[in-house]
Amino acid sequence: MTTADPKDPNIGRVIANRYHLVELVGKGAMGRVYRAEDTLLGSVIAVKFLAVTLVSGQKMRDRFKAEARTCAQLGQKSLHIVRVTDYGVNGEDVPFYVMEYLQGESLSEVINKQAIPLPRFLSLARQICLGLQCAHQGILMDGQLCPIIHRDIKPSNILVSHDAGFGELVKVLDFGIAKLLQEDSGQTNSFMGTLPYSSPEQMEGQDLDPRSDIYSFGIMMFEMLTGKMPLQAETHSFGSWYKTHHFQQPRTFDSVNPALKLPKALEGLVMSCLAKKPSDRPQSVSAILKALVPLEERYSHGREVSSRIGEALARQSQVEAQRVISPVSLLEDLHQSAVWPKDKPIAQIVFPQIYTRGKESMMTIWVMLPGPEIQSLQINRLYNRIYQNFLCTMSPHPMVLWITALYNRFHSRETGPRWLRCNLDLKTAQGQAMIRLLAKTGEFQILLFAQDNPHQCAHIIRVTIRREQCSMLEQWAIIAQSTPSVDSPATSKNLLMNKFEILKPRIIDELEKSDDLPSWGNS
Repeated sequence: MTTADPKDPNIGRVIANRYHLVELVGKGAMGRVYRAEDTLLGSVIAVKFLAVTLVSGQKMRDRFKAEARTCAQLGQKSLHIVRVTDYGVNGEDVPFYVMEYLQGESLSEVINKQAIPLPRFLSLARQICLGLQCAHQGILMDGQLCPIIHRDIKPSNILVSHDAGFGELVKVLDFGIAKLLQEDSGQTNSFMGTLPYSSPEQMEGQDLDPRSDIYSFGIMMFEMLTGKMPLQAETHSFGSWYKTHHFQQPRTFDSVNPALKLPKALEGLVMSCLAKKPSDRPQSVSAILKALVPLEERYSHGREVSSRIGEALARQSQVEAQRVISPVSLLEDLHQSAVWPKDKPIAQIVFPQIYTRGKESMMTIWVMLPGPEIQSLQINRLYNRIYQNFLCTMSPHPMVLWITALYNRFHSRETGPRWLRCNLDLKTAQGQAMIRLLAKTGEFQILLFAQDNPHQCAHIIRVTIRREQCSMLEQWAIIAQSTPSVDSPATSKNLLMNKFEILKPRIIDELEKSDDLPSWGNS
């Protein structure tokens, strides 16, 4: 992106009777980006126009609109993908989309300053992976789960900003634009992408899968760590880069910088991403994350301690005072003292609640069931399976549908799973507190009460939440704070229930066939 032009004629214009263009903040081959004011909501946003030279009629505008919708869905699912909130066409038939305004610098600017130290690299790389993982897992389109491949992973498409609650925050930009332009070219073998970062199969015009993004990410990781490219073409032409990506072996870290000392596991990971054959690379971003997370835990700890030591010393007495109740004692207290609330009906209902004793808290789901069903679950505990997941939408109103299913192979084949569903409104203090507690503790308790004896908790099930889900919950809590509500919470509840109904048959099939789901018994 280049420096803004103060004489841009668009500055001062209002588009869609809503977005007041204030300042040109970047431009490139793909188009221009403006800082703007949303006059309806009074917020600062960014507006991106597709370059006039790339606009080719209604077909292109329809595709651009589809890509904007894709980005909107992805931005709702991950904190690490830029959020798109609106789409339109201006008076000159140039399509644009509206996205969150982020202040920061591109990863290319970060790299140009200096090679990135290992602890910072591990944090940035993990966040990029989380964005890519979310896209590769796919979005629902016409009831089908469709993976999204970026096709143009490079440092200039990664934004590094700062968030008050998150610290250094990474956002991946421009999902799907390369494919959009390739389709519009009308040539099946046309190339769209960035030559130095393109995978061998992308150079050939093949159908791409997530492993192509992994190759591009490998090149970018090498550049982040060394400030140099792992591959060097003789000329900046398609033919030269085609030969380079297909036949040139990447440089080693030692040949680029003998003084650079990296964990062998990290060197091996980056070089495996650069394999010429997709089958020789990590097969998913999840596999890369699995390798990065323990490295970050090992090498970032000292950095975090040194940067926060003053704050830690200042709070030492307060921290010591908070260590009053252990999680075990809290769970025991919950089991002994939990009584069905007087303001709740004696009926088969489900509701979430934060249970607090002293300064310790845990997240709970309270469930009332027929006594015989609880007894059957206890007696046939070896046949028990549990499923838990979260669905989220940020529009029209930030909302999470928290799904838990209890399944017992002894009797659920006829009756089906016992569905426990809770809605968490992320625009309320209670919803924010609940989702943040889930993310922080990584677990929750299911309290089962019998209808014929509601005065005592009959059974407690302890459920753990996967690390990646905790990260996702934390992201949603942050995104929701700055996301405006444009309709009633009930609309989002209905939207999430429709998504759940689409997923339900697959969940049931998973519960019936899979042996990998966690089993549970007495707490």
